[in-house]
Amino acid sequence: MQLSFYNNFIGSLTAQEARINTLQQQISTGVTVQTPDQNPGVYEKAALGQNQISQLENDNTAQASIQSQLGAASAAYGSLTSLLSNVQSTVLQALNGTTNAAGMHALATQIQSNAQNLLSLSNTVGPNGEYLFAGSRGSVAPFQTNASGEIVYYGDSGQSQATISPGGTANTLVNGEVFASSLAGDGISSISAAAGNTGSGQMLQQGVVNAAAANAFQQGNAPITVSFAVSGATTTYTATQGGSPIATGTLDPNSQGQTTVQLAGANFAITGNPANGDSFTLSPSRPQSAFDLLNQIASALAGAGSSPAQMAQTHQILNQGLASLEQLQQNVTTAQAQNGVTLQALANAATGNTAQQTATQTAVESATATDMPAAISTLTQTMTALQAAMQTFGAAQKLSLFNYL
Repeated sequence: MQLSFYNNFIGSLTAQEARINTLQQQISTGVTVQTPDQNPGVYEKAALGQNQISQLENDNTAQASIQSQLGAASAAYGSLTSLLSNVQSTVLQALNGTTNAAGMHALATQIQSNAQNLLSLSNTVGPNGEYLFAGSRGSVAPFQTNASGEIVYYGDSGQSQATISPGGTANTLVNGEVFASSLAGDGISSISAAAGNTGSGQMLQQGVVNAAAANAFQQGNAPITVSFAVSGATTTYTATQGGSPIATGTLDPNSQGQTTVQLAGANFAITGNPANGDSFTLSPSRPQSAFDLLNQIASALAGAGSSPAQMAQTHQILNQGLASLEQLQQNVTTAQAQNGVTLQALANAATGNTAQQTATQTAVESATATDMPAAISTLTQTMTALQAAMQTFGAAQKLSLFNYL
């Protein structure tokens, strides 16, 4: 009897102490369910919630890294836009009619400086230590000078998708296409004057009038040659394509000194006074790197002559340079807008992830949180009961009858 009474008491005492330890732990941590045996269903719900929270944290980490990299790309696009605007202003200054050959030579130095800055900008290193515009080859400087002195692209157009939210991904890479593949001229045609021209004539694009015909010309490979013949005070032109005449006419300048000619679905203005035998070639627009464009402009300025024919040659190149600059600027704007869309998606993902984290954390806490008033009350009652039991056991041990039970 004595041994049975003692064992029962010890078992009760141990259970109460365990209960006290559990309650104290719940009160100190604020969490009711800490092991699966306490409540399997709630424990599983909490574990899944914590896993989801961890995944959202990982997504936010990835999102922040991508946002930092693409933010740097956005800043680089902004710098590129400013650089091209500066080049455009310099070209317009050269074309203002008052800049002589010496002035153009001086302006060539500015364009050459712009070209150096362009190369530096194209090889910008991002926050992660890799080249921004190299595609998936971030460890390689994307734009380098080859053995022929040309600047070529050593990056690629690779993409890499990263998870930024549940079910959402974003491309982590940008490439250097914007520096390397803008269409020359107005995007439809590019006009060049024959090197042997002796007149002061120029030929300039004025806009598309037949989109289908213009696009067909741009997609084709057959250039158009416009040749001039002068007889007395009359100047005529003949346009040929593939060896066959496609248009002829007489120059009839308007009040602005221009004659409008329609070819390949577009209007072209002929200005100045072409000499007998002068000619121009309209070629379908093809991709041109920004480096080649700036080098062409710099070379034209540096080699500008003072005769009317030499000035016409220089102005022809510079006007085509302006058209090409506009195409390049449009490409930069498009690239920056696309980059901005991704940045906005990243910002939205971060906001959504944070909201979902908060909701999930609230749900986990709601399921596992300790009811403090109830826990403290139960702890007090249990400790009181334990003390009373110990006092009762001590009193029972003093009874002489207890020794005989």
